[in-house]
Amino acid sequence: MNASTLYDAVIIGGGLVGAAAAVALKKQGKHIALLELRLPESDPAKLQNGWDARIYAISPANRHFLQSLNAWPDEARVQAVKRMDVRGDNGGKIEFNSDAIHAERLTSIIENRWLLSALWRQIKALDIPVINEAAAELHTDIHEACLKLANGNTIKTKLVIGADGAESWVRLQTGIKVQENAYGHHGVVSNFHTEIHHKGTAFQWFKGGEVLAYLPLPGNTISIVWSTAEPKKLTTLEPEALAAAVTAQGESVLGKLSPLSPAFAFPLVLRRPETTVSQRVLLMGDAAHTIHPLAGQGVNLGFGDVIEFARLAEKVADTGAYQLLKQYAQNRLEPVRTMQLSCDGLFKLFGNETLPGLPWLRNSGLNLVNNMDWVKNQLIRHAMGL
Repeated sequence: MNASTLYDAVIIGGGLVGAAAAVALKKQGKHIALLELRLPESDPAKLQNGWDARIYAISPANRHFLQSLNAWPDEARVQAVKRMDVRGDNGGKIEFNSDAIHAERLTSIIENRWLLSALWRQIKALDIPVINEAAAELHTDIHEACLKLANGNTIKTKLVIGADGAESWVRLQTGIKVQENAYGHHGVVSNFHTEIHHKGTAFQWFKGGEVLAYLPLPGNTISIVWSTAEPKKLTTLEPEALAAAVTAQGESVLGKLSPLSPAFAFPLVLRRPETTVSQRVLLMGDAAHTIHPLAGQGVNLGFGDVIEFARLAEKVADTGAYQLLKQYAQNRLEPVRTMQLSCDGLFKLFGNETLPGLPWLRNSGLNLVNNMDWVKNQLIRHAMGL
């Protein structure tokens, strides 16, 4: 690699958000490089067996964006969600239906590996340089950023984009402080075969301070996310016992569940950095924000970051210019904070088991909104990015 090359942007992190940013900016004619240590599988033929427990609900707006990048996977591995069934802990219920808003689908459920594979095929097709080396140091001035790699090489760029996850190395190098509020919960994820077909319905239950979601996948298959303060009560179970526990918590709506993949847990933390930009540095995705997964909006916010920055940078020569980064930070603040506060508020509302009258209030609220079609449809349109 020529050390004298000045890139328009070097993206650190080749996950969904970083890969999407690389493809979007390259398609604008920008000179881009991507730094990623673990190269994902990009051959669909090698992804056919088994199921990935990392599942995302991709909004229609972001599905359209990924299609514009030629990075939407084969629909055979995508499940369109036509209906959402959300149930409270004391008789409350709210339903969303795609027919009510004249939409083809409410969202699309897809495995991480299939979406990542589609993006990385574009990275290869566009001949985007991929640096398979760890970053060791980051230095910036008003003109450019300089990355020193573990092998001693240096890279110069107008902008460093940190798309390197919740524990972002880029964020740490810039000294950006982050407010972290642990929920005291873990998300437990796993996949199951269902006795009864889900018919494109996603289910969610708020029970005993916990949240369980059934996310439909192609065929008689679902992925689950169970937000709980006691993850070991699930992760230490034998596969059949775990399937029985998930069946019972889900009120047997899809009949008996059978295990398809091991369960694993990850801590749930609300992260709010003091800023998402610094001199010649910009943060995207989980490096810029994390939220509770109960609304399935984490990766959608990350794609929203990519869309907004690509829009602002399209006709700009200097991708790391101060005014451009400042505008990006301002434009993303409201949608990100709104989603964070909404998910945080819902979690606290249904996680409080001690305040008298609260169970009645929250369940009555669900039923009230369920009977107000206009309000309900506006809520779902907002979540869909419409």
